[in-house]
Amino acid sequence: MRSRCPAPALVADLVRRALREDIGSGDITTRLTIPRTALASARVVARQDGVCAGIGICARVFQTVDRPVGRERPTHCVRFSRQTTDGCSFRAGETLATVSGPAQAILTAERTALNFLQRLCGVATLTRSYVDAVQGTRARIMDTRKTTPGWRELEKYAVRCGGGMNHRLGLYDMVLVKDNHIAAAGGIAAALERCRRVKRPVEIEVRSIGELREALAAGAKRVLLDNMSLAQMRRAVETAGGRALLEASGGVTLGRVRRIAATGVDFISVGALTHSAPAVDIALEVSARTQTRKGS
Repeated sequence: MRSRCPAPALVADLVRRALREDIGSGDITTRLTIPRTALASARVVARQDGVCAGIGICARVFQTVDRPVGRERPTHCVRFSRQTTDGCSFRAGETLATVSGPAQAILTAERTALNFLQRLCGVATLTRSYVDAVQGTRARIMDTRKTTPGWRELEKYAVRCGGGMNHRLGLYDMVLVKDNHIAAAGGIAAALERCRRVKRPVEIEVRSIGELREALAAGAKRVLLDNMSLAQMRRAVETAGGRALLEASGGVTLGRVRRIAATGVDFISVGALTHSAPAVDIALEVSARTQTRKGS
């Protein structure tokens, strides 16, 4: 599966920040134990099954360490060869990429590169589990704004790699009228009336069938069913009768998502995709044997 990649400028900035955080004034262990002229090769290896996301960001980390900002490209540089692509499934023991070049650069970049890859593969893998669970129904799996600060574009990219859909990216690209907005605006009809002229998708949250009827009467075209029971969701689908798209939200688990999809809702939003995805176990295995650069 191919998906639009995160903006290169954002990736470059996040990588630089992560490396500054980890390296600080320098990787003292690597400097003390590995000759500057040493060359090495390594494999990025999956230790469990998963779905790939962020392999290009992993490569960017190695390349950034090897060529700091403002410096010329070294004669011997890190070479990163991808053996898989984002969106593809992999098995435990599979080589995801190979890395070769200056041993110091490879070892210094290792942890940060794996942090990006393990986290994003974790989001993609969990998303794929939810997508597979609702296969054959009309429901589409969506993410939420419950993302790691600063990593939203990356994590939402990983959701797409796993086959899920992105909900709104932020507060700017979609109107989502929630319970507090409704209370402050003076009711569902009043809140929707104030959103009528906006050139953005508009969705409104309801917590009961009565509120759903009120939203439909006010012209709602997309409705979020907040923490409804399965019976309420089925009734909501019947009540809407195709007049509005319905999104189920709240209390969604992998064990329950199939039953939610079977109610007939159009979308199921899952905060756990980004706030609770476990990292996939991925390792860097460096060859014990190193060489020395010729002429050094």
